[in-house]
Amino acid sequence: MTTEPIPRPVPEGRPVSALPVETRSVTARPAEARPAAAPRPSTPPESTEAPSTPDGASVQTRTRTRRRRRASMIAPVGRRIGLRTRLTLTYGLGAAVLAAVMSVTTFVLTRDNLLDQRETASVTRAVGNATRIANQLPTGADPGTVETLITGLPSPEGAQPVLRYEDQWYATNTIDFGEQSVPYDLKEVVSAGQAARVRSTYLDQPYLVVGVPIPALGAQYYEVISLEDLQRTLDGLAISLLGASALTTVAGGLVGFWAARRVFAPLLDVGRAAEAMAGGRLDTRLPTGDDPDLDLIAKPFNEMAQALEDRIERDARFASEVSHELRSPLMTLAATVEVLENSSDEMPERARTALVLLAADVDRLQQLVEDLLEISRFDVGAIKLHLEEVLVAEMVIQAVSVLGGGGVPVRYDPDVGDVVVRVDKRRFARVIANLLDNAERYAGGATAVVVERADGKVHVVVEDRGNGVPEDERDIIFDRFSRGREGGNRAADSGVGLGLALVDEHVRLHGGRVWVEDRADGEAGARFVVELPVVEPTETGGDEDRGGDA
Repeated sequence: MTTEPIPRPVPEGRPVSALPVETRSVTARPAEARPAAAPRPSTPPESTEAPSTPDGASVQTRTRTRRRRRASMIAPVGRRIGLRTRLTLTYGLGAAVLAAVMSVTTFVLTRDNLLDQRETASVTRAVGNATRIANQLPTGADPGTVETLITGLPSPEGAQPVLRYEDQWYATNTIDFGEQSVPYDLKEVVSAGQAARVRSTYLDQPYLVVGVPIPALGAQYYEVISLEDLQRTLDGLAISLLGASALTTVAGGLVGFWAARRVFAPLLDVGRAAEAMAGGRLDTRLPTGDDPDLDLIAKPFNEMAQALEDRIERDARFASEVSHELRSPLMTLAATVEVLENSSDEMPERARTALVLLAADVDRLQQLVEDLLEISRFDVGAIKLHLEEVLVAEMVIQAVSVLGGGGVPVRYDPDVGDVVVRVDKRRFARVIANLLDNAERYAGGATAVVVERADGKVHVVVEDRGNGVPEDERDIIFDRFSRGREGGNRAADSGVGLGLALVDEHVRLHGGRVWVEDRADGEAGARFVVELPVVEPTETGGDEDRGGDA
């Protein structure tokens, strides 16, 4: 509670002297100095240094260890909160801080302004009432006259006049407001002849108490003004500002979310472009020139994509040219082997054995060259599809029969009999041939070819009873020159590792996909599933050409 002196004019009539109030200096007690903490013994850091070697292995070990430690500390934070979430939170927190600062500033300024107005009005009224008492109260007046004069003083609602005259206390409400309602410090200041005011709490409510000395009568006049209405106003203002701050924070978060979507939209374009390139669309590029800041990302990305496309096309052309150049000498070599085979009966046993091995390797080399030529066309985008709408069940039956797989049963449900797909017949027959050949080489032959419908698409499944495909090889077996564990024995494997890669390329050109899984009946073996989109009945048939992508 602070008692403030009131600078006031001397009222007319009998003088009310204003004596100066003694100002006491407040000596701040110096803060006790904390005892200095005992210095910690210097502990050398744990050394991760390996024994020094001429090739610098110890330095590399220390560097890797520090990097692992930093990564273990930083990585979990990065995984918990994404960039978009962080930007949204930044906007929200920024709006919250700004709203809090503005709300606190508004509340403090409004409170000070309202209190200053109330105090100025109260002090002016108290000084006026004190002057009126000095002018109208005769010396030696009886208590009745004093009470009548106090009762007639102009006081607003919530203000209580209190007068100390000849060591007696007079008030309009002596029960609640009397000497006990005036703070002791204020009484001392006013008794010394200095007008003052003080804010205090009385009867659990805030009050402003103004005291004015009346030296001509040896009296002191006090006025106790309730601040409850002002407190309610400030409480309402605080609630309003708190609600406005909450709304501002939410609005800031929404603006941050919107801004994050706009800011990270180019990054999503980069991600989609990278995904398209990973899917084989090497001609994918990002637009440039719209934003100089985004060009810092788009231009290097486009340069990288162009370099990658040029490199792949160069390698594909090289493989194509080498394969093409090998075809002529291979044909000559194959013709020579055929001539030798016609006269193999006249050869000794060792020569016949060598001829058999040579013929097998020539056939394998011819197959490799043909597959390399085919897959290089995929890489340079030279594949053209001659699409036709055909009944998938009939096409599969014909493909299996033509390929000599008459012993392999073809099974399909009645509702698949009228399912139409749009495919290139020659290339899809190559897909069936490669899958049957793969089953023959590595699983003892296919046991069935199943045509089924699932989720609006059609599945062509080649089943076998081999050893199956391990989980960790089900993706890599469709890579080029990958034969898996079953193809690890070169003596028993005559494949070149491109059959399933060609299947994957052909199926992707048709808008489908291929994968391998375990048999549905739980028996040993694998299921190679080719998924193709179905032509809706409303679509019209017809032949069309479509360019393939690498």
